[in-house]
Amino acid sequence: MADSAEQDHYFVREIEKNDGCVLRMKQCYKGDVGCVVWDAAIVLAKYLETKQFYDPACQLNAWSQKCVLELGSGTGVVGLMAATLGAQVTVTDLEDLQTLLQVNIQENHHLVSKGSISAKVLKWGEDVLEFLPHPDYILMADCIYYEQSIAPLVETLKLLSGPETCVLCCYEQRTEGVNPKVEREFFELLQRDFLCKEIPLDQQDSEFNSPDIHILHIRRAP
Repeated sequence: MADSAEQDHYFVREIEKNDGCVLRMKQCYKGDVGCVVWDAAIVLAKYLETKQFYDPACQLNAWSQKCVLELGSGTGVVGLMAATLGAQVTVTDLEDLQTLLQVNIQENHHLVSKGSISAKVLKWGEDVLEFLPHPDYILMADCIYYEQSIAPLVETLKLLSGPETCVLCCYEQRTEGVNPKVEREFFELLQRDFLCKEIPLDQQDSEFNSPDIHILHIRRAP
């Protein structure tokens, strides 16, 4: 009965890693936008495996033992990818998404050997003391969505980012409704304190990329 109830609640999306292992991400049939794996999250997750970060043949692993914090984690797929590559990861989202994050951590824990992953509540715009010192990397996929969350998100980035912190931001550019306005407001606020560099498609995963999905490297302005 328990298995049947879980099947009624969740459906699975599989993301194959470059080493052939498969992340099995459970998604909710019912819930807010954080309950499913969005394309931008997969694009960013696969970007973490590109050779500029991870190339076992050259003994390169930029993620090994790095402190990584993911904002607006949703299902947790990006943070889980980083953890499987050796990072010490904290995935964060609102209270109502903690169960889904824990379910996906448990589902994929066997793939996390040299890294680690835990889930915590973080509401943008509120105190971040428990997430300091500043992480090496901050990950965020499709977080530029709700107009009312833009200012708190930028404030949280300011509080969490040290001079050496690299923010990897991936978002799908949407042209309908208020989305263009929300994106414009986000970047206007962000660029007061941060420098942004867009990553060209030819430096992203060769299969998981799209002209409508953008990856940015963001750092605090000197």
